[in-house]
Amino acid sequence: MRLPDWLRSKASNLYSTKSLLRSHRLSTVCEEARCPNKGFCFSKPTATFMILGDRCTRNCGFCSVESGGPFGVDTNEPERVAEAAEELGLRYIVVTSVARDDMPDGGAFQFANTIVSVKSRLPKAKVEALVPDFGGDIDALRVVLEAGPDVFNHNVETVKRLYCEVRPQADYGRSLNVLRNAKGICPSMKTKSGLMLGLGETIEEVVELFNNLRDVGCNSLTVGQYLRPSKKNLPVVEYIKPDVFDELKGIAYKLGFESVASGPLVRSSMNAEEMDTGG
Repeated sequence: MRLPDWLRSKASNLYSTKSLLRSHRLSTVCEEARCPNKGFCFSKPTATFMILGDRCTRNCGFCSVESGGPFGVDTNEPERVAEAAEELGLRYIVVTSVARDDMPDGGAFQFANTIVSVKSRLPKAKVEALVPDFGGDIDALRVVLEAGPDVFNHNVETVKRLYCEVRPQADYGRSLNVLRNAKGICPSMKTKSGLMLGLGETIEEVVELFNNLRDVGCNSLTVGQYLRPSKKNLPVVEYIKPDVFDELKGIAYKLGFESVASGPLVRSSMNAEEMDTGG
């Protein structure tokens, strides 16, 4: 299908941010997942740091990150993330990772060490942890939360019916439990989740997902259009029109979400600082 005009984005001013990231030997989900907003975010400059390598032990149908492993863990990575964040002058840092099912803790300690390193070097900055499901391990979840992120994010990605096709190694109920358990461990923690549209879901299924997220105490929500990153990924079933995203945003607010970003080019960590501060 031809890409609609509302999904065309312009890249600009990428060089300086990319050069700094390369100098610290760091990966970003912006590049590895081929995000369409890379130019917009890098020009601010801001970036979502992807720790624990650039290959994932899972193989989700929507994602362009390479799958493979097991592989080692760089113990110096947390400090390099903190150094890069300081050089970029960031006030809000998003830390995410590939899934590391090969590790007993799913990479939770690396998340915790990164959060602590960033906060030690940038005490006034806020940190958002965008985590995998850690196989449902509540102890791993507790390790991340005890490091003190300001926002805890775990994406459900799609509606329940499509999980077998879109996220075959994940589980809808398990993802909801990650958010439920995070709120149970840290009731004051702001929790966040996101999903993609255009994979064949119905509006009724999306609203049901919204309700499920509210039932587990999720505070913030992002809703964006799925864009096929490569020919080996799932095809786009439908390009959702901007007015549908606006309608869903209104529904989400009526259900009680505190902040909602809903639009064709919205991604989970795009404008994360503005969402956290209500901007």
